[in-house]
Amino acid sequence: MLVPIRSFDDAKTRLAEVLDAAERRSLARAMATAVVRAALDLPVVVVTDDAEVIEWANTVDARALPVGVAGLNPSVSAAVDSLAAEGVERVIVAHADLPHARDLRHVDGAAVAIVPDRHGDGSNVLSVPTGAGFRFAYGPGSFARHQAEARRLGLGFEVVDDPDLAWDVDGPDDLPFDWRELLPLDLEGDLER
Repeated sequence: MLVPIRSFDDAKTRLAEVLDAAERRSLARAMATAVVRAALDLPVVVVTDDAEVIEWANTVDARALPVGVAGLNPSVSAAVDSLAAEGVERVIVAHADLPHARDLRHVDGAAVAIVPDRHGDGSNVLSVPTGAGFRFAYGPGSFARHQAEARRLGLGFEVVDDPDLAWDVDGPDDLPFDWRELLPLDLEGDLER
């Protein structure tokens, strides 16, 4: 499983009107930890060039993979190419902002599997064969673009309906839950300082 994370420091800036910088940082780290744990027995690779995220990946038994390219789509593509060169035939790409993630193993199949966000617009989790030449197109409207990419490559696609994985956190409307419940006890103390 592949989890792209740019950094915790500048994460979730669209939440600035409801959470301060320390809270956004703690939330981002807690959600990323939940996503890594939801891999269960799958190996996890964290795509990042950020030193702190690399250190964090080691604490959650994930392998950090610096790719040296900027941007979500180029960094995911570079990481998938790297894993393909290692002999990995299929990869699940899961975003690090899925607070209710419990089990990512079922996002799999013979073709492309997509868990759309709850609005049917984004691609929260995407499972693809590594050698297919799949072009990642994250951002607004990515769900439709990823389906079109699967068709372009002659691959089938399956839409995986999973309400837990469909819930991502982008803006204030995405926080109707008590996000502090996600925090491990050691991070709660950081917010008090």
